[in-house]
Amino acid sequence: MNNDKTSINKINNETQNTPEKGPLSFLTGSLTSFLLCIISYFISNNIVIYFSLHKPSNSTEIVQSISSSINTLIIGLSFLLTFSFAFIGLGLFIVFIRSFLIKKN
Repeated sequence: MNNDKTSINKINNETQNTPEKGPLSFLTGSLTSFLLCIISYFISNNIVIYFSLHKPSNSTEIVQSISSSINTLIIGLSFLLTFSFAFIGLGLFIVFIRSFLIKKN
């Protein structure tokens, strides 16, 4: 029972010691995320160009199918990363705007 109280006290102390995030923090996070989005977009485009120029040239149909599937998976994941950075950047920018509109108690 005493161990539970000490862990709750540690959690309360940690939350009290952490400073609140301000608008500048939201703006820098948003800009960083948008920058990573742009970088990953160019990387994704280069991946698409590479895979379109270097088609799998295997003799068996099964190996060709697996190779094509892996290429599609890599392209899909790279564009998913791009979308994720863009979505996070947009969300942080909305929170940045919202931080000016809402008054703190």
